Amino acid sequence: MTPETTQNLDVRYNPEEIEQKWYESWEKEGLFKPSKDPNKKPYTVSVPPPNITGALHMGHSLCYPIQDAVGRYKRLKGYSVWLLPGQDHAGIATQSLVEKQLKKDGLSKHDLGREKFLEKVWEWRKKSGDTILSQFKKLGCSFDWDSTRFTLDDEYVRAVLQVFIEWFDKGYIYRGKRIVNWDPVLQTSVSDIETERRESKGKLYHVRYLFSDGSGEIVIATTRPETIPADVAVAVNPRDKRYEGVVGKTLILPLTGREIPIIADDYPDPEFGTGALKITPAHDINDYEVGVRHHLPMLEVIDKDAKITDLYPKYKGMDRFEARKCIAEELEKEGSLVKIEDHDIALVISERSGQPVEPLLSEQWFVKQTELAKDAIDIVKKGEIKFVPERYEKVYIDWMENIKDWCVSRQLWWGHRIPVYYGEKGNCYAAQSWEDAQTKAGTEKIISQDEDVLDTWFSSGLWPFAVLGWPEKTPDLESRYPTDLLVTDRNILYLWVARMIMMGMDFIDLKPFHEVFIHATVLTEDGRRMSKSLGTGVDPETVIEKMGVDPLRYTLLGATGENQEIRYSEKKNEESRNFCSKIWSASRFILMNLKDIPEKPDKKDFHGVDKWILSRLARLSLNTSLAYDRYDLMNACQQLQNFFWYEFCDWYIEISKNRLHENSSKDVVSWVLLKCLEAFLIQIHPILPHLTEEIYQKLPLSKKSEYIMTAQWPEDVSEFLDDDAEDSIAKEFNIVKSIRSLRADVGISPGKVLDVIYLDTSNRGQEFIDTIKSLAKFKEVKFSKPETDKIVSVICDGIEIYLPIDSSIDTDVELRRVKQQIDKLKGDMDKIGKRLNNPDFIEKAKPELVASDKLKFSDLEDHLIKLEHKVNLLSNIT
Repeated sequence: MTPETTQNLDVRYNPEEIEQKWYESWEKEGLFKPSKDPNKKPYTVSVPPPNITGALHMGHSLCYPIQDAVGRYKRLKGYSVWLLPGQDHAGIATQSLVEKQLKKDGLSKHDLGREKFLEKVWEWRKKSGDTILSQFKKLGCSFDWDSTRFTLDDEYVRAVLQVFIEWFDKGYIYRGKRIVNWDPVLQTSVSDIETERRESKGKLYHVRYLFSDGSGEIVIATTRPETIPADVAVAVNPRDKRYEGVVGKTLILPLTGREIPIIADDYPDPEFGTGALKITPAHDINDYEVGVRHHLPMLEVIDKDAKITDLYPKYKGMDRFEARKCIAEELEKEGSLVKIEDHDIALVISERSGQPVEPLLSEQWFVKQTELAKDAIDIVKKGEIKFVPERYEKVYIDWMENIKDWCVSRQLWWGHRIPVYYGEKGNCYAAQSWEDAQTKAGTEKIISQDEDVLDTWFSSGLWPFAVLGWPEKTPDLESRYPTDLLVTDRNILYLWVARMIMMGMDFIDLKPFHEVFIHATVLTEDGRRMSKSLGTGVDPETVIEKMGVDPLRYTLLGATGENQEIRYSEKKNEESRNFCSKIWSASRFILMNLKDIPEKPDKKDFHGVDKWILSRLARLSLNTSLAYDRYDLMNACQQLQNFFWYEFCDWYIEISKNRLHENSSKDVVSWVLLKCLEAFLIQIHPILPHLTEEIYQKLPLSKKSEYIMTAQWPEDVSEFLDDDAEDSIAKEFNIVKSIRSLRADVGISPGKVLDVIYLDTSNRGQEFIDTIKSLAKFKEVKFSKPETDKIVSVICDGIEIYLPIDSSIDTDVELRRVKQQIDKLKGDMDKIGKRLNNPDFIEKAKPELVASDKLKFSDLEDHLIKLEHKVNLLSNIT
């Protein structure tokens, strides 16, 4: 049963009173579960699992309501919708958080040992791990919470291990040494998505490398002189004519005196600096690739604690940054340091520890991806997976065609422990358990399991099919895979989307989803990244408490299309709240004026304006449906707001206020008002779920769903499409707009009712009388020319319109007022114009400030034209 309702709405829209009430009602009634009706086509979304350590931020407030909006729309369209939620165990984030808690008690994970530490993590997970999901409920997400999955559930773990074992047995997984992002604080490798780039003030050290034969020198610039002892070569581009004849010669490495070769490689850019680069394969990913191509040795001068190794004994055990200073001083003493310059450096920072990561050569588990990528590329090239926006298809394919091996091991305890077991003879076996490994090993005794855990993205890659029961052939997997839609962020296109496609194609031989929608990033009003640490974050829960969740949804979803940036502002949210209040107030007016359940009128009883609004409603239904299908929620919201606020409220309701009190028309008007309101509420329900449910419950309909969530999309309104009615009424409204403009030009208040307006129409326009009287505020409309010469006039659609100017309007005073406005406006334009004509301002000011000034200047120009038109009009009044 729905919460108790009465037909009348409260005077004011109060989201706090309705949002939790309806969400609890929907959940209690099981409306978030998929319909069991076999005639309904399934629509499935495996919702991206947030980290269990996550706290609600604006990115969540966009990503998850997008999926909810699409799901609600598909329910209205008759689909059996299943939005499957879940959580990611978030290896590094969770372990880091629990370790910090232990540190407060003076303990470390090593004090507890692996098993006891994991017990602590599970305790935290049970206590606090569901916080993010409860926050999603506040966003109105209609996810099937009873089907929530966790990436460390027993069944999910079995699926993850199955993938690893099969890839291991096929030879796709191997152990080897490669460059990784190493976090010296957390003591683990981290993925690119777990790092961020920060611009920092640093130094560029120009170092002299002498030819061993005494024939000269090459000067090389580096930001990391502490890695010089691990240099194994200097590379130059073979097209760089400055270095013709030097490839194959050797240089003396500063500090050590060791000889290193000069090699030719395409990696150095001849246009940058001297065009020569020091090659340190163990401490730079690009240098590593050069080293592999040229079979160079891999010398390590920095260890896992970010300290100097015994490769340079003088500073062994010294921190990398302290060593940088010492080595720079030493280079200067021996005459190898040419100069030091200030230089902006892009530091790669670990998000969890906040410290710069160290590119290190480390022994890890890797997945060979080249072979796996082939089917994942083909399925996209065939058009079987659609990216929205479409441009991301090329981004995806370019990356996949140049894919590198994937480091899947992490030096952590929390996560899926790598299922590799070692035998006493040195052999290794991948298995689901120790017992299975022993069976595989036969007579060789298993003595240990690998200590590392899998990269979180490895387990997340199974998400679309593991949540449906794989590796078992479950009914859900059979009927709902591939899933229909993935909504995600562009930053994890490679880390997650690509891997889901690869895994789906390899293990199910099917794509994991039909479409991928890449949503925008939510920025601050001035275009900065939202961040708590930077002080630019906006807490969605605070916004919801103050304004309600439906206005926040409208603000973010109403800015969602193929754009990749959304600038959030409190002002926009206030505008959204105002729109919600407008819907509430108009609905209240309609409900207060409905005495009974109106019956559908005969078409012959419809006036032109009735036909017009119903045709606009039919067109809205078609266009909004098309926008939802394209995930163009911005377009859907714009069309819905334009229809409701301007066409329905400003025009139709205003025209209908008098007709509601006329016996001949009140039944027709009542039915049209109710029909438009019902259809509008259903169409905007995916965006504003709680508000629409509250109003829908109070509609006096003869046929009505128990909840708006289970209503049907208003396909039936298509019968009202009427081009002629739209064209005819558009002409009426143009006349009203022209009259309103005339009134404004001479300073007449829009609410003041005037005596008469004259139309010289040659017997056209008799049908406009009611519209003009009610909307343009006149007691009488006359179809002739006025006898007085004190008039202002305009021609609209061939009809001459005359507005008499009576003695109550002082045109001289109005003329002075308008001229004062022009003077002020010209002063503002002069100030902005001087800034825009200043080359220093254009060059040094922030681009958004320049763009803002240009927009202001353009607006002022438009306003000036209108004011000068007023002056001309007022000056010609006799």
